[in-house]
Amino acid sequence: MEKPLLFLLLLLLATSCNGQPNPQMAAPADRPVGGPCEGCEALYEWGNKVLSPTDTLPDFGEEGTRLLLTGIIYQPDGKTPAEGVILYIYHTNAQGRYPTRGDEEGWARRHGYLRGWIKTGPDGRYRFYTLRPGAYPGRTEPAHIHATLKPPGYSAYYIDDFVFADDPLLTKAQRERAPRGSSGLLQLWQEGALWLGERDIVLGLNIPGYD
Repeated sequence: MEKPLLFLLLLLLATSCNGQPNPQMAAPADRPVGGPCEGCEALYEWGNKVLSPTDTLPDFGEEGTRLLLTGIIYQPDGKTPAEGVILYIYHTNAQGRYPTRGDEEGWARRHGYLRGWIKTGPDGRYRFYTLRPGAYPGRTEPAHIHATLKPPGYSAYYIDDFVFADDPLLTKAQRERAPRGSSGLLQLWQEGALWLGERDIVLGLNIPGYD
């Protein structure tokens, strides 16, 4: 194969849907914080979604305990709302499994399709509509919702899972440990058919390397 033709084929591959560099990935200038974070790359997999402060996960229209997770993300002072922060969550279904459809790519092969992304506006608020997850079958770990966030200018890092105060699997140590980002312990209350859980998050709180 002649070199010009080979170069053209490589160029087409690099700019195709499958080979194109993801413009959503962390910028080289982003400051690495938070320490090791397996799976944090999943935060960048929102694809063609237009991120906003609200997201509805794919299970919300199904049968189950409908849940609204909401709160405000603050700057490190704990008072100033943080704009432009991306928050990614994923969780199990009611049976405690990460469901897949068989066509998943990237981290969705492990995280399943019950995942969502928001990007905060000037008020720092976020909202996720989903169903309450279940605990892993045959294990003692409480039901939880994984969370990763990325502030502007910093790398993505994980924060404490969202967990439920009424979960009998929660231990005393889990309830009282020092929070990473903020305590993920949710006290739920009901409004009609919807259960609400509020959690404010502080950027950099107990995050290694964060100023």
